[in-house]
Amino acid sequence: MSDPRHALVTGGSRSIGRAAALALAHSGAVLTITYRERAQEARAVVQEIEALGGRATAWPLDLGSPEEIVALFDKARTAQGPVDVLVNNAAMIHEKPFDELRVEDWDRMQAVNLRGPFLCCQQVLRSMCQRRFGRIVNVSSIGGQWGGTRQVHYASAKAGLLGLTRSLARLGAAHGVTANAIAPGLVATEMIDEELASPAGQAKLDQIPLGRVASPEEIGAAVAYLASDAAGYVTGQTLNLNGGMLFQ
Repeated sequence: MSDPRHALVTGGSRSIGRAAALALAHSGAVLTITYRERAQEARAVVQEIEALGGRATAWPLDLGSPEEIVALFDKARTAQGPVDVLVNNAAMIHEKPFDELRVEDWDRMQAVNLRGPFLCCQQVLRSMCQRRFGRIVNVSSIGGQWGGTRQVHYASAKAGLLGLTRSLARLGAAHGVTANAIAPGLVATEMIDEELASPAGQAKLDQIPLGRVASPEEIGAAVAYLASDAAGYVTGQTLNLNGGMLFQ
């Protein structure tokens, strides 16, 4: 019997990251999840996975720190073995009018939402190619496809993540490594209820042909599919999970 695959999910303590980690655990993977501040919630996800009969570890990580990224992957490989599946989910969100954006705002957003995933991919791609199997799933956003007036720096980073995905797909294709992105629209998270209660939030909801927001579990299921053997012929793609808000 072959060893279970090792999946690493950044930002795995809640919402999309938690759902992705649990979906991957259900598929038989062992998990490494990272968190920024929510240690208690990360431990709860580990306990959920262990209750399923799986294995998981959780480590703190600031994606804006290249040194922490290197240290994290060293710990993950020591604890669970080489990474077979990388899910770049962790990200920061920040709104500010375009004219008020500072260089510091821009640089921090790019460091966390684009440079961080890039460095995570660097940590795994060569090993995946050598072992002739790997799955990289980058969590982008509908904002990276149609832009944002108060989130210009966020939209730019998420758009960059789509370009990174396509480049990784070309780099890994001959070696059995796939790279894909998912681009969620509105997802039921802690913040979404407040947003949808406002007139601006209701206007966003009215733009969704399916008439509702996505559940984290629906996004997690898509991650698990792209990480599976069944998706072995899918690479360089962006899977839009937006309820029909945007067709591409």
